[in-house]
Amino acid sequence: MFTDAVLCTGGPVKTLVDLALAPEHRRGHGALYGALNRGRVDVERLRSEPTGLPLPRAADGRLVLVVDVSPWLRPDAGTCQDRSFCHTYGRGDAKHRTN
Repeated sequence: MFTDAVLCTGGPVKTLVDLALAPEHRRGHGALYGALNRGRVDVERLRSEPTGLPLPRAADGRLVLVVDVSPWLRPDAGTCQDRSFCHTYGRGDAKHRTN
């Protein structure tokens, strides 16, 4: 089913969102992430491949990174062993936390 979506898109698939929006993709977008979770990742290749790509930047030159966040704290959720900590400023009253 994912193959149909890849083969039937009008151009190159650059993101999972692009693939999930293809009419031939008949499952929810979560199915893509589920497939990735069951697969294997070649960590060394993943580290070396993006080095040749340009960094995504906003119109003013700032580096733009996309992060998937949830409003619910889930300290017991399964995560990657290599996950790093990120200091995040919360909204209002100058509250902040370390994730």
